[in-house]
Amino acid sequence: MKQALDTPKQSSVKSGKQAEIELDERDRDISMAPETIEDEYQFTWRAAILGSVLGCFVAASNMYLGLKVGFTFGAGIFGAIFSFAIIKPLSTRLPLAWGGGYFGPKENVTAQTAATTSGGLFSGFISAIPALYKLDLMTTPRQDIAALTLFTIAAAFYGLFFAVPLRRHFVVKQDLTFPTPRASANTILSLHGSKEGHQGGMKKAKWMAIWFCVTFIWGIIGYFVPFFDTIHILWWIGHAAGYGNMMAADATWAWHLRFDFPFYGAGLMTPGSVVIPFLVTTIIVYGIIGPCLVSSGFFVKAYGFVDTGDTARSFFLWPGIALLVLASFAELFVRYDTLYRGIKGGVLEIVFVTKRAFGHISSLVLGKKTSYSVTRPTTHDDESYGPEELVPAWWWMTGLVLSIVFTCAIMGVYFGMPVYQTIVSVILAFIMAFVGIQAAGETDINPTGSVAKMSQLIFAGMPGPNIEQIQKNNLMAGNITASAAAQSVDMVGDLKTGQLVGAAPRAQFITQIIASFVAVGIAVALFILFTDAYPCIVSLDVNAECEFGLVGVWAWMSVTKLLTGGATLSHTCIIVTSVFAVVGALGPVLRHFLLPQKYHRYFPSLSVVGLAMVNSTPDVPLSMFIGWASGKIWKRIKPESYHLYMYSAAGGMIAGQGVSAILKAVFQLSGVEGNVTAVSCIEQLSENCP
Repeated sequence: MKQALDTPKQSSVKSGKQAEIELDERDRDISMAPETIEDEYQFTWRAAILGSVLGCFVAASNMYLGLKVGFTFGAGIFGAIFSFAIIKPLSTRLPLAWGGGYFGPKENVTAQTAATTSGGLFSGFISAIPALYKLDLMTTPRQDIAALTLFTIAAAFYGLFFAVPLRRHFVVKQDLTFPTPRASANTILSLHGSKEGHQGGMKKAKWMAIWFCVTFIWGIIGYFVPFFDTIHILWWIGHAAGYGNMMAADATWAWHLRFDFPFYGAGLMTPGSVVIPFLVTTIIVYGIIGPCLVSSGFFVKAYGFVDTGDTARSFFLWPGIALLVLASFAELFVRYDTLYRGIKGGVLEIVFVTKRAFGHISSLVLGKKTSYSVTRPTTHDDESYGPEELVPAWWWMTGLVLSIVFTCAIMGVYFGMPVYQTIVSVILAFIMAFVGIQAAGETDINPTGSVAKMSQLIFAGMPGPNIEQIQKNNLMAGNITASAAAQSVDMVGDLKTGQLVGAAPRAQFITQIIASFVAVGIAVALFILFTDAYPCIVSLDVNAECEFGLVGVWAWMSVTKLLTGGATLSHTCIIVTSVFAVVGALGPVLRHFLLPQKYHRYFPSLSVVGLAMVNSTPDVPLSMFIGWASGKIWKRIKPESYHLYMYSAAGGMIAGQGVSAILKAVFQLSGVEGNVTAVSCIEQLSENCP
C-alpha cells in the first residue's frame, strides 16, 4: 500500500501493495507454464480500456480511504482478476470486430498495468493539495481546476518517463523481489496456466463481485437508513443504564461502530503488528488518557481547536506527528544499505545512459560510426527482450525533458515557485524515486511519506517573498517528490510483473501512457466531487464537522507550519512532543541493531502508534480490527478458502463502498434527502445521524 503517511503497508487491492502476501502466493513457481498459444497482440484497446475503468473503481476507493486515514491500495491484482473474468469469456463469444479473439497472459498484463496506472494517481489529493486550501494558499478546487489538472498531468508523466531507464537496474540487473508485482504475475500465470487455474480465477472474480455488490448496496442503503451506517451501541447501553460516561464515550469521543467495509477489507489484508497497535494506541489516547484529562480540566474539550487551551485532539496531534515522521525517517535510515543501493544504482544507470547518448552525439559530430541508436533500443547480454519489444531511448528522453519543462512552467505560473526551486524539487524527486523503488523492490513498502517530508525539510530554508509563498513552495516540493516516488514505483513494479510473465516493456509503456490520461481525469474529477459534497475537506474552519479524518492532510499541514514558523504549541505539548520525537528516532534503531531478529515481530510499529494519535476517528482502527479478527477466524475454520479468496473478498469490499461513496456524494450535491429514519441515532434525532 502506498500511503500519504508512512505506516507499514497493507496490500492495496493495489492495494496492490500487499503488506502480507501469503507464502503460497509469493513462493509459487513463477515459471509455471502458461497457455501454449502465443499472444498475437500484447497491447489491445479492449485490455487498456477495461483495465483503466477497473482502476477508476480503485481510485474512488483510494480517494475515500485516503481522505479518511491516509491509507491507499493498488489496483494490480484487482485489475488482473476482474479483467480476466470479463474478457476471457467474451473473447470466445464475440467476433473479432467487437472485441473477441484470444486473450492470453501477456494481454492480461496490459489490463493489469492499465488498472494500476489509472488507479494510482491520487497521493497529492489526499495530503498536500487539501493542506494548501486549509492554509488558505489557494482559492477553491473549481476555480483552481486548471492548476490542479496541469500539475496532475506533470506528476503523471515525469514519474512514468523516469521509470523506463531504471527498469534495467532494478528489474533486470538487481532482479529485486517486488512482492506485490510478483504476486500479480503469479496470479496472471495461474489464471491462464490450466483449466483449474481458469476455474479458480472465475471463482475469485465471483467472490470479488459478490462483496463489491454487497458493500456497494449496503453503502447506498446506509445513506437513507442510518442503522446501516453507524450503530451507537455504547450510547444506548449507557442510556438504558443511566450511565453518562458510557454515553459520552459514544457521543463525545466517537466510540461507535461503523459499517466501514473498506476498512474491514483493509484489516483482512493487514498484519496484526499494524492493526493491534493502531487500536490499542487509540484506546489509550482517546479512550483513557483523553477522557480523564478532559474530566480533570487539563484539556478544554475532546476534539477541535480552540484559543482557550489544549484539546485532546490538538495536544496529541503534535506528538503523533513527531512519532510518525521521525519513526519513518529512522526506518528509512536503519536500512542504509537499501538507501545506498537505491541511490547509487539509479545514479549509475542515469550516468551510463547519458554517457552513451553523449558518446553517440560526439561520434556523429566527428563523422564516426556508432552502434548506438537513440531510435533503436540497445540490447544487453542480460536482456531477455529484442529491440522491437523495448522502449526506444528517444521516447522516454523526449518525454522526460518535456515533462520537466512542463513542470517548471506549471509551478511558476500557477503556484509561484521559482524555476530553480522547481528544478531542485525535481532532482530531489528523482533521487527519492531511487530510494522508493529499492525499498519497494526489497520490502514492498514505498516510503512516500518519508521522502516527501525529507523534501519539505530541505525546502524549509528556501527563500520566498512572504510566509504564504514559502508554505506553498514547501508543500508543493513535497508533493512533487511524493508524486514522482509513487508513480515511479508503480511503473517499475508493473514492468517487473511484465518481466515475469514475458510481456514486452514497450506494450506496457504504451498502456501506461494511455491510462495516465484516464488517471488525471479521474483524480481531479473525484477530488472536485468530494470537495463539493464535503466542503470540510478544504475548509479553513479547522473545527468544521467532517465525514473524513483527513489524517494525511493534518500531517502535511502541521509539518509545513512547523518548518515555516507558523505553528504554536503549549509548553507541555512541546515537552511531550520532544519526548515522542526522541522515541520515534531511537526506537527503530534500537530494534534493528540491538533486538534479536526473532523478536522483531513483537516490536510495535512506532509509525502506526503515531498514526493512531493523529487519527481522531476511533471507528477506523475498530473496523480494521474487526476485519483482522474475522480473517483470523476464517483462517482457523477454513484455511484453504481463506488463502484462495481472502484478497478477493477484501478487494471487493474496498472497491464496492468506495464507489458507493461517489454516488452518496452525488446525492449530497443533488439535495437527495438521506436519513429517512432516525430510530437508531442518538436520542433518535435526525441531526445526530451520520
